[in-house]
Amino acid sequence: MKNPCITLQGKKQLSGVLPFLLSVFFAQPSFASSEANLVLPNLKDAALASFLGGMTGWQLLAYGLLVCLAGLVFGAVIYGQVKSRPVHRSMAEVSELIYETCKTYMQTQGKFILLLEVFIGIIIVAYFGWVQHMAVGEVVLILAFSLVGIAGSFGVAWFGIRINTLANSRTAFASLEGKAFPVYSIPMKSGISVGMMLISTELLIMLCIMLFISPELAGKCFIGFAIGESLGAAALRIAGGIFTKIADIGSDLMKIVFKVKEDDPRNPGVIADCTGDNAGDSVGPTADGFETYGVTGVALISFILLAVPEAAVQVQLLVWIFVMRVMMIVASGISYIGNEMVMKAKFGNAAGFDFEAPLTSLVWVTSIVSLLITFIVSKLLIGNIAIGGKMYADLWWQLSLIITFGTLAGAIIPEVVKVFTSVNSRHVREVVTASREGGASLNILSGLTAGNFSAFWMGVVIVGLMTGAYLVSQGDLAQVINPDPAKATVMAAVFSFGLVAFGFLGMGPVTIAVDSYGPVTDNAQSVYELSTIEQIPGIEREIKDSFGIAIDFDKAKALLEENDGCGNTFKATAKPVLIGTAVVGAATMVFSIIMLLTNGLTDNVSHLSMLHPPFLLGLITGGATIFWFSGASTQAVSTGAYRAVEFIKLNMKLDEGSTKANVEDSKRVVAICTLYAQKGMFNIFLAVFFGTLACAFIEPFFFIGYLISLAIIGLYQAVFMANAGGAWDNAKKVVETELRAKGTELHAASVIGDTVGDPFKDTSSVAMNPIIKFTTLFGLLAVEMAVGLVAQGQQGLAWGLAAVFLVLNLVFVYRSFYGMRIEHQ
Repeated sequence: MKNPCITLQGKKQLSGVLPFLLSVFFAQPSFASSEANLVLPNLKDAALASFLGGMTGWQLLAYGLLVCLAGLVFGAVIYGQVKSRPVHRSMAEVSELIYETCKTYMQTQGKFILLLEVFIGIIIVAYFGWVQHMAVGEVVLILAFSLVGIAGSFGVAWFGIRINTLANSRTAFASLEGKAFPVYSIPMKSGISVGMMLISTELLIMLCIMLFISPELAGKCFIGFAIGESLGAAALRIAGGIFTKIADIGSDLMKIVFKVKEDDPRNPGVIADCTGDNAGDSVGPTADGFETYGVTGVALISFILLAVPEAAVQVQLLVWIFVMRVMMIVASGISYIGNEMVMKAKFGNAAGFDFEAPLTSLVWVTSIVSLLITFIVSKLLIGNIAIGGKMYADLWWQLSLIITFGTLAGAIIPEVVKVFTSVNSRHVREVVTASREGGASLNILSGLTAGNFSAFWMGVVIVGLMTGAYLVSQGDLAQVINPDPAKATVMAAVFSFGLVAFGFLGMGPVTIAVDSYGPVTDNAQSVYELSTIEQIPGIEREIKDSFGIAIDFDKAKALLEENDGCGNTFKATAKPVLIGTAVVGAATMVFSIIMLLTNGLTDNVSHLSMLHPPFLLGLITGGATIFWFSGASTQAVSTGAYRAVEFIKLNMKLDEGSTKANVEDSKRVVAICTLYAQKGMFNIFLAVFFGTLACAFIEPFFFIGYLISLAIIGLYQAVFMANAGGAWDNAKKVVETELRAKGTELHAASVIGDTVGDPFKDTSSVAMNPIIKFTTLFGLLAVEMAVGLVAQGQQGLAWGLAAVFLVLNLVFVYRSFYGMRIEHQ
């Protein structure tokens, strides 16, 4: 099928595969619209658009750099406050051991990601260098920005584990005084520091591309940057999710096998579990958040440049979007400071309080502040916008309202998630009740039920918010986005969906903060036990003399366990926000690909229908991929956990003189987790890589159906798995803290349910987010390479390459199970 958006001029057809490929690579195609030809408008041209009394878009966004730097300083100051908190040496030593194992893990993963970058780099060079025939220096620049994307994901993830491993020991020590507020405030400080550093770094890089890279190259650099950060996030999410759940299951099952307490120091799996808390619950989400924020921005930029023909409108929309992003940093900082002041006045001296209350308050306060800032700044920026001599007086509030649907989602979705995962949830209570008589069997069935119901209601919420955005978009936005009314209706709707995804991330620092809260609270409990502080001779007198604290061990343990339940809940609430953003944002990116394939919605639009067989087949294939991925990631966890349990059972020393596990045994468990995390990630990533190429080369509209199905089915599968896992996790927490039933049959049932939920909530579900975005972004390059072949009349060759890629895809799909099977040794 010839694609009309591509023309190849003056090139003689060559016979033979190799000569033909050379002719393709060195041809000079002219794309009517292509992400390789995305050219940013001149932001310095006041004649196109000016703001706030004559300021150019470039000048206004330059001030945004200062806000980003202020956000970095804010994060650094909070980091210093956490580091300076008092801590006993026994706890500091444990947290440093955890950090050292995390460092080793990160260094290993960094090398592995660079290996995977080779595969991506080959496609980037082939497309931009050979197919697009760009200069060597330009291709190198695009490659460099893909490395910047990887470095960004990797760097913020590393910062996250560093501050979290400082905060875990400080939180554990703060609990000794028996006051609840410090046990809450230290993980919160750690979280907001990560959130502010992450969002500020991301926005700083994107603003630098927009302001300091030439307009002809900026669009290409955005694509390279986004692909790089997607690669980094996908690899760290997959590997981290596999690692953490191998360690978690290996550690948890010992409670049943040997009837030992949580985080027993004699268990060599506990250090690996603590490392996994950071690898899976800190590294993965941080890299994922960095990528999500960036890719959503790139999707909107690509859409604006492809769909909006008027340069003046492009400038107005681009500047408005980036100013909104800058102001969200301000909104999060203000909200955090204000919320902390109120919470300290309210709970500062309280012996106990509901740990969920201040986090819920922060989320809603930030949402409201973001909403107000959005309307105020939009009015100042585009309140009197005139395009083509016509005034659009309502555009400012309509755009603000569309973003508000997303901002509200950032607050509403966590509330919906808590209905199914909070320790106070009726669904979680039902899991506990079912376990009393039905054991692990009914525990698991009740959790599955909670997950299924949650997916339904999450869909209702997202559809409702997107519907509201769609209806509002049909006002002034539809009039300014494109001069063709038929196209404008569709384009305004899709752009509004992208803005909803943007609004999801409007309070990005706070979303990341409440997610990062969880691994600190989880680790704090472990650090307390591993420090064996209760057994240190004369510890009460030592801490009284050195820190002026009167120790209350029982109260400390109760506070840490209760706060861990809160951390579990808010880890669960952040996941659907990121997953929802991936799906809603993917809609915008997929539409950008549709714009390329249909020459701006003028040709082959009828192929976007189930009446076009390849499109229908693509829909079916995307769903199959989601279920393969769920199984492959769980298989890696199952096999790794089997090996970890096998080793731990052989090396668990419970004799009377043993107080701690051998350090070498603990490192061996970490090595087992790392090995299977890497094996699983390698098979999964290459299956996704070659699968994307195969689907893009089979037929362009087959690929569109594939991407749509991948996003929609992935959304429901991910939400189902994440919230089922969250329900099982907190059901166990209720049994352990509220019912104090450790060591009973009820506890054993809840532990088994939790181990089933582990890969559900922290491996398979969360990794779908970066997989969806990576496939969509990488697909931009893959599908254009494919249609280049078809444009030369070489449909057979395109199918031949598709067959090669499909075989490679199936090889790694096969390896993801049969190469990872549990085999008795």
